[in-house]
Amino acid sequence: MTDNKKTVLQTLSLVLVMGALAWASVPFYDWFCRVTGFGGATGVAEAGSDVVLDETITVRFDASKERDFPWEFKPVVRQMELKIGETGLAFYEAYNPTDRAIAGTASYNVAPYEAGGFFSKIDCFCFEMQVLQPGERVQMPVTFYVDPEIVEDRDAKYVHRITLSYTFHETEMPEAQANLTSDKPTNVN
Repeated sequence: MTDNKKTVLQTLSLVLVMGALAWASVPFYDWFCRVTGFGGATGVAEAGSDVVLDETITVRFDASKERDFPWEFKPVVRQMELKIGETGLAFYEAYNPTDRAIAGTASYNVAPYEAGGFFSKIDCFCFEMQVLQPGERVQMPVTFYVDPEIVEDRDAKYVHRITLSYTFHETEMPEAQANLTSDKPTNVN
């Protein structure tokens, strides 16, 4: 094999390996963040904690939306204080001021990042796509707790405030839902 052919083969192999690693990096990073809480990713739990400590923690709630997303979106209460391990229930309010049905999904994170692995959601509106009809206003719940193991972690034990942030993004309306909304009569004033 000539040196030129060998160089081309090595370069092509390198490009293929790098492409495969780039393709696999997104799902791997997502998995890594969910497992470790790195980057503010939260945990998901089936039920609340069995242990509730006497220590309290403040949880702040933040809401935003992607540019040009027409909904109004905000937390009902800006913050709450609860015992570590206690199950909390918070609500976010969304309003669709338009004359058309709009579907949206919420992405989320927790700050500071050290707390992400200790913040567990039991139930959340962010687990499913939300569809709001024209003029519809809803309150959407999130049920959560802060894992008592946070007080044992060398970095997270100094966290006294956690911010739970959601950003709503417009999503393509599912075909079945779009058919339902197009069959509804429109109100004429």
